[in-house]
Amino acid sequence: MAQALPRMLKDAALTAFVAAALGIFIVGFRTVDVGSRTGLAFDYEFVDLAVALAIIFLGRLGLSLAAAGQRWPALALGALMVAAGVSPLRLPSGFLHWFVALGGVLLLVRAAWPWADAAVSAAGHTSGGKLVRDLGGRWLGWVLLVVAIGLPFSPLADQKTMDLGVLILTYVMLGWGLNIVVGLAGLLDLGYVAFYAVGAYAYALLSTEQGLGFWAVLPLAGMMSATFGILLGFPVLRLRGDYLAIVTLGFGEIIRLVILNWFDLTNGPAGIGSIPGPTLFGAVFSETAPEGKQTVSQMLGIPFDSNHRLIFLYYVILLLALITNLFTQRMRRLPVGRAWEALREDETACKALGINPTNTKLTAFAVGAMFAGFAGSFFAAKQRFISPESFTFIESAIILAIVVLGGMGSQIGVVLAAVLLIGLPEWFRELGNYRMLAFGLAMVLIMVFRPRGLIGHREPSIRLHPAPSGGSG
Repeated sequence: MAQALPRMLKDAALTAFVAAALGIFIVGFRTVDVGSRTGLAFDYEFVDLAVALAIIFLGRLGLSLAAAGQRWPALALGALMVAAGVSPLRLPSGFLHWFVALGGVLLLVRAAWPWADAAVSAAGHTSGGKLVRDLGGRWLGWVLLVVAIGLPFSPLADQKTMDLGVLILTYVMLGWGLNIVVGLAGLLDLGYVAFYAVGAYAYALLSTEQGLGFWAVLPLAGMMSATFGILLGFPVLRLRGDYLAIVTLGFGEIIRLVILNWFDLTNGPAGIGSIPGPTLFGAVFSETAPEGKQTVSQMLGIPFDSNHRLIFLYYVILLLALITNLFTQRMRRLPVGRAWEALREDETACKALGINPTNTKLTAFAVGAMFAGFAGSFFAAKQRFISPESFTFIESAIILAIVVLGGMGSQIGVVLAAVLLIGLPEWFRELGNYRMLAFGLAMVLIMVFRPRGLIGHREPSIRLHPAPSGGSG
């Protein structure tokens, strides 16, 4: 221990130095508006930076101690950091208290992790542990469904929560659609946002130019996106891995640039506005109805409330997401679903088994794109306005991150990852500039502790049960 301590101190100091070099211009300086005449000026936050560097130094030292098997010194250092974070001594920034305490908690978890991991693993092999694991995997989805259905009737159902719920469910549906292509078929698609855009613009154009309603355009938008999915599938039939990712990325950018420059059709960068929203049996969600129509309040005989439209949109996207999930689960058990998984495992072996990889890829692209079209149509109906800025590459990256972090091929994992990736930045919005730091920290922790995703294990598509005893086999 005495011989390794200087090396640990040197490593911790080097880590703090690198953090200082990277963070001095991000955290140490901040531009503030000091008036219309003076303009912008620099505000220095060197004290915050120094406290953060001290925490990084102590945290790195504690991690080195824990890795070397020195559990108790690492636990003591973590407890000291937690005590400093919750102490009544005021730090320059209120957020630094949380930062210090969080660093101490993470260090305590890391120091106790080998023992806790071994204990959990041993308990998981017992009969009780297997029962808890099986019940959790079986009932978690139903619990989440009950929570989702009852959310609008809970005390937490304010406008902000419902709007966030609609956003999360939209990304859950997109994640389930991309999970067919990436998680089941093993085709890395970086241009998934293109199908999302096709569905959105299909509804926007058909509703504003042709006067079609949401429910009439919804299947048409899905069909148009599926057609584009097939068009994407043909050029990539012989491509795998990185080459496939590059081509799909280019396809997504092509669609965005076409939308941006085809002014006569898409109105270019100005976008399309005044898009009608979905109706309930022909009734509109507004205080006053157009001529020849009635409002939902008049049809149901209830007072008008602006939240009624948001609750209706919430249940619409929940229904669309559940249809996506049920369809995917059903397809997994059909021959085409098993062909997707065979293609993901080994395309050469897939050919040797007599499976046509061309048809398998095209069906995966088409089905995944169809659900993206449904989600895009809903997005346009909810927002009432769309523009090319809503369909950039970052959207594809977020959807792909939801699939990967949730666990490739895991439906429940996609839900948990969408709640984390979409909800976390909103929940930490009060932290201002530090909310993306918390977001990045959460992503790093997931990759460290759950490298295969939040739910790396999923149930097999088909179980091969052994033959009954005494049978012919």
